[in-house]
Amino acid sequence: MVAPALLPELWTEILVPICAVIGIAFSLFQWYVVSRVKLTSDLGASSSGGANNGKNGYGDYLIEEEEGVNDQSVVAKCAEIQTAISEGATSFLFTEYKYVGVFMIFFAAVIFVFLGSVEGFSTDNKPCTYDTTRTCKPALATAAFSTIAFVLGAVTSVLSGFLGMKIATYANARTTLEARKGVGKAFIVAFRSGAVMGFLLAASGLLVLYITINVFKIYYGDDWEGLFEAITGYGLGGSSMALFGRVGGGIYTKAADVGADLVGKIERNIPEDDPRNPAVIADNVGDNVGDIAGMGSDLFGSYAEASCAALVVASISSFGINHDFTAMCYPLLISSMGILVCLITTLFATDFFEIKLVKEIEPALKNQLIISTVIMTVGIAIVSWVGLPTSFTIFNFGTQKVVKNWQLFLCVCVGLWAGLIIGFVTEYYTSNAYSPVQDVADSCRTGAATNVIFGLALGYKSVIIPIFAIAISIFVSFSFAAMYGVAVAALGMLSTIATGLAIDAYGPISDNAGGIAEMAGMSHRIRERTDALDAAGNTTAAIGKGFAIGSAALVSLALFGAFVSRAGIHTVDVLTPKVIIGLLVGAMLPYWFSAMTMKSVGSAALKMVEEVRRQFNTIPGLMEGTAKPDYATCVKISTDASIKEMIPPGCLVMLTPLIVGFFFGVETLSGVLAGSLVSGVQIAISASNTGGAWDNAKKYIEAGVSEHAKSLGPKGSEPHKAAVIGDTIGDPLKDTSGPSLNILIKLMAVESLVFAPFFATHGGILFKYF
Repeated sequence: MVAPALLPELWTEILVPICAVIGIAFSLFQWYVVSRVKLTSDLGASSSGGANNGKNGYGDYLIEEEEGVNDQSVVAKCAEIQTAISEGATSFLFTEYKYVGVFMIFFAAVIFVFLGSVEGFSTDNKPCTYDTTRTCKPALATAAFSTIAFVLGAVTSVLSGFLGMKIATYANARTTLEARKGVGKAFIVAFRSGAVMGFLLAASGLLVLYITINVFKIYYGDDWEGLFEAITGYGLGGSSMALFGRVGGGIYTKAADVGADLVGKIERNIPEDDPRNPAVIADNVGDNVGDIAGMGSDLFGSYAEASCAALVVASISSFGINHDFTAMCYPLLISSMGILVCLITTLFATDFFEIKLVKEIEPALKNQLIISTVIMTVGIAIVSWVGLPTSFTIFNFGTQKVVKNWQLFLCVCVGLWAGLIIGFVTEYYTSNAYSPVQDVADSCRTGAATNVIFGLALGYKSVIIPIFAIAISIFVSFSFAAMYGVAVAALGMLSTIATGLAIDAYGPISDNAGGIAEMAGMSHRIRERTDALDAAGNTTAAIGKGFAIGSAALVSLALFGAFVSRAGIHTVDVLTPKVIIGLLVGAMLPYWFSAMTMKSVGSAALKMVEEVRRQFNTIPGLMEGTAKPDYATCVKISTDASIKEMIPPGCLVMLTPLIVGFFFGVETLSGVLAGSLVSGVQIAISASNTGGAWDNAKKYIEAGVSEHAKSLGPKGSEPHKAAVIGDTIGDPLKDTSGPSLNILIKLMAVESLVFAPFFATHGGILFKYF
């Protein structure tokens, strides 16, 4: 008998929910601090007392009294614009959730029927799969509880995205108003608002999963194999909602962005967020529904799936055999420690140090990643020491592999540090502070064609180091602890999710703040500050996408391993026809999916361009600023197009595992999963970094902070117009296709895992009869 973990079961039962509650409480505190910035024009309106008086802008009067900055009508205009953005985002999400709700009910029924039919809807107990001397709960119970877990995961994912969007739209005008005091004050509001989303998502995801496990345990009792098979539905629910959120939000935001850019910036030569542009409100709404709600659901799905993959493998390892609850909860303990570490890390940006200069913004955000990674390494060591036995066995494709607790510690750490490497490589290739983006900007001298060529080359090259980082992580973690090691490596990469999401959400909030400043007619100096916040946010958004893609690769592989074990496949032989056809089709799917999503953006953008042109041509006085554009029509075009266009890509991802598994069997499906993983990761990283580089090359020219940049500008110059075209091409790559691909690879894997018993029993009918 293996010695139990040092941490008693009772303490585990107490510590995990306490950490989750602390995370939720901290997010509410951050929201309260943000709410103290009032949408009024009163001097010192944000100084309502409290511990931060005189610190980071609270209790300070405006640093300067620029003409018009303090005018009541300007501040009222900020509040009005924020309300319009919030209402547009809420309206879109409610419309999207109506369709997604119908899908959720339908797919929940499919899960119950398919899994229940594995044993003909029998209510009799069955011999356990991995220990035939014991009896386990019937397949019908797994069907029912998997369905419940699916609905819980879906609802949590939807709520995560929705609440993130609400806080972002609540904070954008407040960030604009704080920019009157200085760039540091605006940074604090934007970052605190991002932290609300980060901690709320990380903590609520952990708490719901923990409660679900304990409630299910009441029925399952000693049947841990069945319990954690049922829990996999939680990951499927989270990721399926993320797919529609990412694709729908991505189509919405890019249709508006491309339409606003092509007509406003290129044809009419007006600023990006000029209130005369009819698509400007839809563009700002899109930042929230795509980059906030979509990213929130996406990373929640990654967290849920990584946890589920680790729990499934652990349930049939010595943890599950010995019923060591603390060791079984090792993935949850990692996430709990992550919340505490990220809480400490956040204080470095909001309380311990104060930002006073523009050049300090980006280092402050990067330091968040470094500090959280370093502290989390110590945290993982503590969790591994108290939460794991010194020696235990891990299920490894039919055998049990002996593992030491220090080896599992290294598995988590290799994922954690690989995430940091991927983040910094992404920054190098997408930040205009470094030569790759500056080279792309320089290529605009000779037109849009060379800009596109340089941007594509940069994207392809940027794949190299992240892939090596992922490959080394897989080799090390698999060598130490088989597929369980890969699963906890993915969790290691996601352990600082609260900080990652705070940094990621900061970007769209800052972007909206700049748009509001422009539309409200605030002074040029205010706009310069919001532009500086936004420029740093663009880079950190790219880092967030890098994290999401890297973690998706590890999560997908861990789920693949769990699927192979659960489907009863002993080896996956790539030389067999069944597997190799799956590999080829699987490698093709990311291209098919990308084609669908990019064409969807193109179709929606075409309608938007026509509408914006129509308004400029038919509304008298619009260009002169004496007439108001029809924002509502543009918002409706984006909403209708994104809802309609998100359905075909969603069906492609959700139906592929069902069709392949049922008609061709588990071996072919294993090939499809491997093929989609290998090609999907490459395309996702390349697309995200290419688009990010084009975006920041344009901003590099617009900012004109160096002699080189000034030689390419100003706005409206031929190199700038070429850069805008590159940015417009890159928009659907970095905000629609690229980020959605990581959901494709992990969603197909978790769906295959959930339906594995059905495919193993009834799948492959074409090969049976032909």
